[in-house]
Amino acid sequence: MAQYDCIAVYIMASKRNGTLYVGVTSDLVGRVSQHRQDLIPGFARKYGCKILVWFEQHEEMHAAIYREKQIKRWLRKWKLELIEKDNPTWRDLFPGLF
Repeated sequence: MAQYDCIAVYIMASKRNGTLYVGVTSDLVGRVSQHRQDLIPGFARKYGCKILVWFEQHEEMHAAIYREKQIKRWLRKWKLELIEKDNPTWRDLFPGLF
């Protein structure tokens, strides 16, 4: 499955250790592009969450939605640990999707 057309759970951040937004999509590149261009009203736009810091691919949407809901219930500390496990410098992963 190519990254640009995958079902994914993702985390956007405003900055390192900043505000976090957890979402799910069937078009990761498109959705992150929308966040980066402030095209989606709501939490992520309000708090400037434009940096893709983590994502996880799934084969089926129902599994991705379950995972998104699970992560949204987590303590902030656990979300930070999830990000820093694979992305300790909080680099923007968006350019690597191409």
